[in-house]
Amino acid sequence: MQAGYQQIIEQTVKGLGLELVEIQRSAGGLLRVTIELPHIAGEPEQYIQVEDCERVTRQLQYVLEVEAVDYSRLEVSSPGIDRLLRNEVDLARFVGEVIDITLKMPIGQAGQVTEQGITASRRKFRGTLEKLNAAWQIVWKDEPKPLKPGAKVSQKKLDAALQNALGFEWHEIREARLAPLVNFKGRSK
Repeated sequence: MQAGYQQIIEQTVKGLGLELVEIQRSAGGLLRVTIELPHIAGEPEQYIQVEDCERVTRQLQYVLEVEAVDYSRLEVSSPGIDRLLRNEVDLARFVGEVIDITLKMPIGQAGQVTEQGITASRRKFRGTLEKLNAAWQIVWKDEPKPLKPGAKVSQKKLDAALQNALGFEWHEIREARLAPLVNFKGRSK
């Protein structure tokens, strides 16, 4: 394979008015290209359409053939509803959205509960992403333990959901991605 094919792909995608998210090369000659529409701060989020993927595919097939880039199959797609957040710019773009994060190191020591009520040795969290001054935080509610079917419970004994928050810095994150929340009941009003 010719060195510099990444630059060829990036230039082609940018020339079509789109942004390159990722290039993956896998066994068997699969070349996977992930694209998205440029994000404009303050504007509503826009999404890649099938027509965008078709247009990029046609152009890349032509360009990669001219440049003699060896591949057996080309796949062009959007980042999807569970897109990976790759840097702090992505975090800033998705403030207010529900995300999943995995920390590099667990919180505290095993068998303990931290001041915020977070079980130690926990690495994975799902909650709403917030920005506080120069720091990031994820906020979630821990629901009370489910009751056994048929159990009688007075209103006094019902535990309320506890709201928790975890502050973090980008270097502490192993992986962050949008949480794939889908409403199958139709569009909200």
